[in-house]
Amino acid sequence: MQAVDTMSISRRALDLEDYLDVLRRHKGWIFGPFLVVLVLTVVGVFLWPDTYVSQAVVKVVPQQVPENLVQSTINQQMTDRINGMAQSILSRSTLTAIINSFNLYQRERSRQPIEDVIEEMRKKITISPMASMGGTGRAALPAFAIQYSYDNRMLAQKVVQDLVSKFMEANIRERNGQVTITTQFIREQWDQAKKELDDLETKVAQFRASNQGRLPDQMDQNLRQLSAMQAQIQALNGMISRVNQDKLLLESNIRIYKDQLTASSKQEAPTVEAAADRVNQRVMELDRDIQNLETQLAVLRQNYKDGHPDVQRVAGLIGLAKQKREEALKEDLTKKPAAPGVNAMQRNVAIQQARESREIENAVRRLQSQVEAKDLELQGYNQEITRINQSLKSYESRVEGIPAGEKQYLELMRDRDLARQKYLELDAKMNKTMLSQDMEQRKQGETLELLDPASLPQKPTEPNRPIVIAVGAGFGLLLGIAFAGAREMKDTSLKNLKDVRAYTQMAILGTVPLLENDFVVRRRRRLSWLGWTTACLVSAVVSSGSIVYYFVTRA
Repeated sequence: MQAVDTMSISRRALDLEDYLDVLRRHKGWIFGPFLVVLVLTVVGVFLWPDTYVSQAVVKVVPQQVPENLVQSTINQQMTDRINGMAQSILSRSTLTAIINSFNLYQRERSRQPIEDVIEEMRKKITISPMASMGGTGRAALPAFAIQYSYDNRMLAQKVVQDLVSKFMEANIRERNGQVTITTQFIREQWDQAKKELDDLETKVAQFRASNQGRLPDQMDQNLRQLSAMQAQIQALNGMISRVNQDKLLLESNIRIYKDQLTASSKQEAPTVEAAADRVNQRVMELDRDIQNLETQLAVLRQNYKDGHPDVQRVAGLIGLAKQKREEALKEDLTKKPAAPGVNAMQRNVAIQQARESREIENAVRRLQSQVEAKDLELQGYNQEITRINQSLKSYESRVEGIPAGEKQYLELMRDRDLARQKYLELDAKMNKTMLSQDMEQRKQGETLELLDPASLPQKPTEPNRPIVIAVGAGFGLLLGIAFAGAREMKDTSLKNLKDVRAYTQMAILGTVPLLENDFVVRRRRRLSWLGWTTACLVSAVVSSGSIVYYFVTRA
């Protein structure tokens, strides 16, 4: 009978009885890895330090003052500001201060550089936004959570509290800093614009002072002044013509009165002259006083109305003087006798002629005084015309000189208007920034409010020991089954009658059981039970020791 290559023969399909035989033959190889992996998993999971996660929720409180009344100068979104604050808070210096303050990572610091410890701590800090109620922009981030995981729950809570306080301080500091920077920038621009406006105002004032009356915006005023002066000259010329006519009329009246006086003096008889010579000297003095008062009254009436006190006073003096003159005449007639050879009728005629002559002389004197007053009035009108002509020449020179400085003046005015517009815009922005700064100082702007304080975790989040132990047990069982399967694949011996029939293709007439020494069999079983019992006891002791160590160190 030739030998058969068993490796070239395909194995038969196994049934449930075959799997049970495999399990019975390799139960040690299956249970051994399972027990070892299970014990290692239990020891490892209980020696694995607990990790506690403390969490705090910070709420974003929107601006308290309506934005349509006071607009904030901070246009950065809250998400961007939180990311910026997170970068500054999770920086090397800040985390180093926290580690030293709470004495964190003692073992790690003794074995690793501080940069690695900081990186490990940074990975355990989580800043995540909370679910919003919808909306965009500022309403997209109503709150955010700060989490930190550490093996000491008390220290984890303290670290989260410190991080929350640093976030709030950083928010206030950054908002105040941004508002201050904005205010300072606007103030600098405002000061510069005000200085430019003041300089241009000074230049405009100097140009106005040096070109007074020759400014383009004074053209209409100058033309109106010219028109008014020309009208005044025309009015004065009309008044001069009227005064000249009045003067001619007065002079004509004077000549008429003088002619009458000459004719009256030639017709007087010697008796009249003799009678006139006897007129009282007092009457002549009164006549002179009346004439002087009438001249004074004529001068006053040229300057004042009849209701003026001086005019009324002089008029009263004239009336009183005339009354005294009449009394003097009556007294002279009653006291003096008639001259020889002169009868009463001649005497009355002489007196009447003398009275008429004096009245004519008085009228001539009044007209002469009026002519003198007209001369003075003409002189005043001529002086006024001279003065107006000089002013007229001045305004004409101003009007002629306006186009020369018009370009420079318009440039100055345009620059001043632009500078004023810029100043007014910056002034409005300055007022807004001042209101925004005052709002931030009163903490009425967008702030951070602690919604949920840092929690004190009661249960560790890592490791999840039941799951880890279950996974380890499953892995050990799979490893034992893999070992058993490998041994079964390497074992090519015939195990039962099914193998003999399948691989030899011979008819089986009978079977002979394996005969072994009972003593050897019992000893082998005892040793097997002793070994497995010892292994189980050792596994139980090791597992229990790790569990006890965990609870002791945790307490």
